[in-house]
Amino acid sequence: MTAPINFTAESLAQEAMTAQRKLSAGLDTLHEVDDIDYGATAREEVWRDGKVALYRFRGEQAPTAKAPLLIAYALVNRPYMVDLQADKSIVRGLLERGQDVYILDWGYPDRSDRYLELEDYIQRFLGGAVDHLRREYRQDAINLLGICQGGAFSLCYSALNPAKVRNLITMVTPVDFHTRDNMLSNWTRGLDVDQFVDTLGNVPADVMNWCYLTLKPWRLFVQKYVGLIDILDDKRALEDFLRMEKWIFDSPDQAGEAFRQFIKQFYQGNGFVNGGIDIGGRAVDLGYVDMPVLNIYAEQDHLVPPAASKALKDLVGSEDYSELSFKGGHIGIYVSGRAQREVPGAIHDWLTQRSR
Repeated sequence: MTAPINFTAESLAQEAMTAQRKLSAGLDTLHEVDDIDYGATAREEVWRDGKVALYRFRGEQAPTAKAPLLIAYALVNRPYMVDLQADKSIVRGLLERGQDVYILDWGYPDRSDRYLELEDYIQRFLGGAVDHLRREYRQDAINLLGICQGGAFSLCYSALNPAKVRNLITMVTPVDFHTRDNMLSNWTRGLDVDQFVDTLGNVPADVMNWCYLTLKPWRLFVQKYVGLIDILDDKRALEDFLRMEKWIFDSPDQAGEAFRQFIKQFYQGNGFVNGGIDIGGRAVDLGYVDMPVLNIYAEQDHLVPPAASKALKDLVGSEDYSELSFKGGHIGIYVSGRAQREVPGAIHDWLTQRSR
C-alpha cells in the first residue's frame, strides 16, 4: 500500500541501493576525470593596462562583421562564463555567425589596486580598450556588449562617450536598483559601506561569494550537491559540474574604493533612476545614450530581476530601443541549451540590421 506522501519501504530500499551504486561508481569516475579547464575558443591578448587585458577570440572562419564587438563582464566573476566550454559558449555562437569578438579581462586586483575608482574601470580600462579597437579598425565607434555589472559600466561609458559606441547591447544588466524583488539591493541598502571598506580594504572574494550563495541557500548549498549523486557515474556530466563550480569560486577580490562607489551610487543611491552617478567629476545621464540599444533580460533572474533591467527603456535617449526576453536565469542565459540556440543569433541579427 502506498503512503500519502507516495513512498514505500521497497521504494526507499531501492533508492538507497541506487545511491550506493552511484557513490561506488563515482569513486572510479573521479579517477577518470581530466583536469578541469575552461574556454572553448582560441584567443590572443591584443592590449593591456596593468592587470586588465583585452583578448581577441579566433574562430574557425574569418569575421564578416564591419565593426568589432567588445564584451565587458562584471568584476565579481571571471568573464570566461561566456566561453565556458564547446557546447556552452555564447562567444562561439557569435563567431560562427561572423562577429569579430573581443573580451575585457579585469584580472585579479590585489592590495596595490585598493584605491582604483569607478573612473579607472570605466574611462581608463573600458575606455582604453574601446580606443584601442577604434584605432585598430580605423573606425569612430565600435559595438559594445555589457553583461551584468559590465552592462552598468557600459551604460556609463556610452552616456559619457556616445560618439564612440555604434551599438550598445546590455545583458542581465541592473538599471533600477530599488525594485521590490531585488534581494541583493535590499541587503546592501543598509550596509555601512564606508566602515566595511575602511576595515577590509579590498573586499575578499569569499565574502562576495557567500552573499550570492545565501540568496538561494537551499538550492546552492544543499540541492545541487544532493543532485550530484545522480551524475557521479557520468564522466562528462561530472566534468561539466566541476567546471561550473570552478567558475563560481574563481572570483577576484573587489578593489575597495570602486566597490564603495558602486554600492553608494548604484545600489544605495539608485543613480541611473535618481541621478547622482559621478564618474571622475562627470555626471552620468542615460539620456545621452542615443545609439541603438538592445536590452536582454532573463525572466527567472534572481540577481537582476526583469523589472530592474526593463527600467532602461524609459531612461535612454535612443530612438532605437529593443528588448529581448530570455526564458531562464542569470547563469542559464550563457550556458543553457536554449541560450546557445537563441542568444547569439538574436544579437547577430540585431547588429546586422544596424550595420547597413
